Amino acid sequence: MKSLPHFCRGQVVRGFGRGSKDLGIPTANFPESVVDNLPADISTGIYYGWACVDNGDIHKMVMSIGWNPYYKNTKKSMETHVIHKFKEDFYGQMLSVAMVGYIRPERGFESLDELIAAIHSDTEEAKIKLDLSEHLKLKEHNFFKTSVSTTANQILNGHRL
Repeated sequence: MKSLPHFCRGQVVRGFGRGSKDLGIPTANFPESVVDNLPADISTGIYYGWACVDNGDIHKMVMSIGWNPYYKNTKKSMETHVIHKFKEDFYGQMLSVAMVGYIRPERGFESLDELIAAIHSDTEEAKIKLDLSEHLKLKEHNFFKTSVSTTANQILNGHRL
């Protein structure tokens, strides 16, 4: 995928309400405008990278892009699990992510437990890969130093600062 790393920013919107409730794995969802502007070579599947909320700390993340076959979604989504415990929801705040690598294609699962196990496995793989020096340096990218307040009314897809 030539478009990786891919940088995007958007306001966190309400998703399907399954991440925390069904899975015990909270996710932050991008609006359709961000999903619709992904580069053509960003296929559906599971990605890993870096994320921050507003101008906060930068954390590891894992992201699902696609239709979530287990739930048979009809709308493509980008669901980001920031690997950090937040005290409260951050709907309406700006989420900035750098997608740096690809883990696997999306796929269907026979049970909710099988899906949860796959998400945990993806998360562990992301944590290990993000400790590699070529990925650690992206945590310090200028993209994360750009004030969210200066881009609050824009969605920045694919730009490299």
